[in-house]
Amino acid sequence: MTENQADNQMRVVLADDAVLLREGVRSLLEDEGISVVASVGDGGELLRAVAELQPTLAIVDVRMPPTHTTEGLEAALAIKRRFPDIGVLVLSQYVLREYATELLSTESVGVGYLLKNRVTDIDRFLESVHRIAEGGTVIDPDVVRQLLTTSEQQNTLSTLTPRESEVLEAMAEGLSNRGIGERLYVSVSSVEKAISAIFDKLGLQAGETTSRRVEAVLAYLDRE
Repeated sequence: MTENQADNQMRVVLADDAVLLREGVRSLLEDEGISVVASVGDGGELLRAVAELQPTLAIVDVRMPPTHTTEGLEAALAIKRRFPDIGVLVLSQYVLREYATELLSTESVGVGYLLKNRVTDIDRFLESVHRIAEGGTVIDPDVVRQLLTTSEQQNTLSTLTPRESEVLEAMAEGLSNRGIGERLYVSVSSVEKAISAIFDKLGLQAGETTSRRVEAVLAYLDRE
């Protein structure tokens, strides 16, 4: 590997107290040519490794020692506050929508929330890793689908057409305009028109510091 290639290589810190899963993800990433610079088992070790090594991305389990409740999430949020340019991908065993909402509410780039079983879909998992490392947002489709069933969200987003709802769901999963078009078999210009209509219906005004795309997803994930 040349010096230039090494400079451009993605560097990842892994945090999960389940050694088998952690080492499985490590192997998967390294096979992709991604450098795993640290592999740790709790939130404290994670924060120290990120501060010292300044990776491109941290992949974090929600529940870690000592209480196995929200240590991983708290560490992820701390990373985004202190190092906003470092991507964070949170992995969870269950659909816990409040975690996705809180992570997105950091208003920073490069965040993701996926269920652990997504790791077995190797191509999609790696696509998510790269998207988050490049500053994108990825939300697990099962979280998105669950939100569609809540009456609160139905009321909030009831003005959207079925096509606009499909586009917003795909946005919440982190797809680009081209990716949305490919999924829905429509042109990129049709996607752009749908997104513009979504912004208008949700009352999202253009601003210098706030991405309307992220704000639309936050409206989609909003909770009391």
